[in-house]
Amino acid sequence: MAAATPLIQQIFKRYGADYLKKHGIAMPAIHKKTLFAMMNCRSAQLGGEVYRCNKCKEYHYSYHSCGNRHCVVCGNDDAGNWIEKQRKNLLPFSYFLATFTMPAELREICRSKQKLFYNMLFKASADALKTLAKDKKYLGAEIAMTGILHTWSRALIYHPHVHYLIPGGGITENGAKIRFSDDDFLMHVIPLSKIFKAKFRDALKSKAPELFKHIPAPCWKRDWVVHIKAVGSGEKALEYMGRYLFRVAISNNRIVKLHNGRVTFRYTDYKTGKTKIVTLDALDFIRRFLQHVLPHQFMKVRYYGFMAAASGKKMLRIRKILYLDGIPKNPAKENEPTVKMLLCPLCGSALSWIKTLPKGGAP
Repeated sequence: MAAATPLIQQIFKRYGADYLKKHGIAMPAIHKKTLFAMMNCRSAQLGGEVYRCNKCKEYHYSYHSCGNRHCVVCGNDDAGNWIEKQRKNLLPFSYFLATFTMPAELREICRSKQKLFYNMLFKASADALKTLAKDKKYLGAEIAMTGILHTWSRALIYHPHVHYLIPGGGITENGAKIRFSDDDFLMHVIPLSKIFKAKFRDALKSKAPELFKHIPAPCWKRDWVVHIKAVGSGEKALEYMGRYLFRVAISNNRIVKLHNGRVTFRYTDYKTGKTKIVTLDALDFIRRFLQHVLPHQFMKVRYYGFMAAASGKKMLRIRKILYLDGIPKNPAKENEPTVKMLLCPLCGSALSWIKTLPKGGAP
């Protein structure tokens, strides 16, 4: 049923037109699409449904959601579904969480060439992990990982990085044996960082030589930030990654107020654990939000090694060696849609559908 307009949507409704007027010519199409979606989500502009209470005979209106993956207003239950599906694929290994961060010198140019740089970030980091894992000083085997792109800091600063959830084990090249890592060690981050940097540098030089010329030389000389930590069975890390997968840059409950064209929001400083307050001009707030909108149809979650879609036979082989029952599949009943009964917010009785409202219409 129609509800009060969330504060974050009020920001986009009040100042979206001003933002378009100021930046519209330079805005990517996907940013405009997201801006309009945020402005009109669950409003008469998108149409909706009319219901009538079977008991008190009152009419109720339910406006359509925009369905944009970056919309804060929509919200969704997809995170829980994804986490549950991935949980069924967890193997009896120790798990690790690895993070690869885009160097500060590359972020400005990355912002203007997001699809290119995000793809290189994924490939270079995944290849670095696979390369070092095959080294006999470590596992000497093919590993797998699930990677998720994350582009923001808690203060909405542009900060692209990739998280990987990695099972601490792999399968040998001939597919005959499973090798296990130690519970608290997978591989050293110093050589991993060097391989990551080299693969990214080579990819950029090959794919965009003109851009490569403008990268400051110190970028290739300093260490790139790579971090790996043990995360036990992987379940909690999976929940952590799932929240990132379906979360947008900022939630409505972090917005403190909108006053005189300025937006105040709070965030928790990860170093101190203390809550901090930030106040921005409304247009600057919209800019910070939109810089985290992903390119059209960009896949922010990716699977590698024996977890990739094309590696079902390897996964089956691993599960067979580990005496597991093949690749887990959801029962058919789990895929059946559930029907949710709508209830009257006034008396709690069932509602009956009356008609669909057209887009752009009024109740």
